[in-house]
Amino acid sequence: MEKSPVSSVFLVASVFFFLSLFHGGLAITTTTQDGSEDWGYVEVRPKAHMFWWYYRSPYRVEDPNKPWPIILWLQGGPGASGVGIGNFQEVGPLDTDLEPRNSTWLSKADLLFVDNPVGTGFSFVEDTKLFVETDEEAATDLTTLLMEIFNRNESLQKSPLYIVAESYGGKFAVTLGLSALKAIESGKLKLKLGENSLTQKIKQQIENGKFGDATNSWSDLEDAIGTSSSSVDFYNFLLDSGMDPVSSTAAELSEGVAMKRYSRYLDSLRRSSPGGGGRGAGSGGDIDSLMNGSIRKKLKIIPENVTWGGQSDQVFISLAGDFMKPRISEVDELLAKGVNVTVYNGQLDLICATKGTEAWVDKLK
Repeated sequence: MEKSPVSSVFLVASVFFFLSLFHGGLAITTTTQDGSEDWGYVEVRPKAHMFWWYYRSPYRVEDPNKPWPIILWLQGGPGASGVGIGNFQEVGPLDTDLEPRNSTWLSKADLLFVDNPVGTGFSFVEDTKLFVETDEEAATDLTTLLMEIFNRNESLQKSPLYIVAESYGGKFAVTLGLSALKAIESGKLKLKLGENSLTQKIKQQIENGKFGDATNSWSDLEDAIGTSSSSVDFYNFLLDSGMDPVSSTAAELSEGVAMKRYSRYLDSLRRSSPGGGGRGAGSGGDIDSLMNGSIRKKLKIIPENVTWGGQSDQVFISLAGDFMKPRISEVDELLAKGVNVTVYNGQLDLICATKGTEAWVDKLK
């Protein structure tokens, strides 16, 4: 980087302007002096305000043959903050001590964090009746947000958007993917969803009868999967390359994890950074104090009566009826429409029944 992220986080916001939304609402956008960051609110519905934060990568390369990607990060919960947790505890340019993160995803893409659904993080509603109750309603709000951000910016429209999500955010990603795709097809949303270029290349080579080239590309794809997944076995994704078969592949979660216990887990993400290689490894600061302190002062546009995470518990309660509904049919629909879908099953999430989660469940009892 030419400029330290530590200094850039305190840059004075120089551009502050208001934009009319299609339904007559209000959008507020702020930009840093060097143009490396934008953030703001979009009134996705009357009295329902969604907060977003966009980072332009200092490594961005303008190449018409390989457009620089944008990653939209969606946090889980529902009610966990992407602007706070995903940004400062996981993949953003700074950690919770406002120190540069060597592993930031900005090295590979621009980053767009959103506090979704409304009521999460710095997002808020003026009337509790406006909380979403289904994933589809959350997707509609997110699509409205994307329309406001992308439709007015031709530069962003040139970059493929990849939707990346953690935990319950995976459900949001699926419903948003479909909602956004339909808006794109109808001409209401001006952006392009990212796709796996190698798979498209193989498909095109097969259609053109270049089967030898397709075989070589297939080999490249196998290498790419191995490299991107820390050498997962291409023929058995439950194993790393070279591992002998094992009798069991996953540990069962303890039964009866109550909603209140899960809610405390979400709350712990806001208030602390678990160590030992967890989400907050390498960042020991208090995320609550950070977001409601120096970050709030930097952003300047957070209403006085809104605190980061103040409505998060209500977001979870409002979506309780949709929490356990599967989204596999929507995944099938996305695949049928040619959208690349990747599901990564990690080890530190209660949504995923994987080896290693029992320790987390024990901590929450």
